Amino acid sequence: QVQLVESGGGSVQEGESLTLSCTASIRTSYTYSRYFLGWFRLAPGKEREGIAAISPTAVTTRSADSVKGRFTISRDNAKNTLYLHMTNLKPEDTAMYYCAASGKMYWAQPPLATHAYLYWGQGTQVNVSA
Repeated sequence: QVQLVESGGGSVQEGESLTLSCTASIRTSYTYSRYFLGWFRLAPGKEREGIAAISPTAVTTRSADSVKGRFTISRDNAKNTLYLHMTNLKPEDTAMYYCAASGKMYWAQPPLATHAYLYWGQGTQVNVSA
């Protein structure tokens, strides 16, 4: 019902910026603007980490402490696209980054937990070198 495709990953130097995009194809009457969306990352040897999430109308966002102040999540519902603007990148940000969309659920706060999301993209790799 929902297909997500990430783009924008790459290799950068420490301190540089990068913006990831996630475009959705929706095959349901449940429109894009009703989904909670999130960004997650998976680094080698670590568990998948929820790093940012956004409410359906973008009124509320939430970020993990590890990226707070450096990463910004946003969305353009007219374009069915989610963004993650990453600044001051660090080597520890190296990971595969995934976008995700919730099921037909309402959350008081945009969730960062993996189990809150039903649809996942294939991921885009970000490498940050010192």
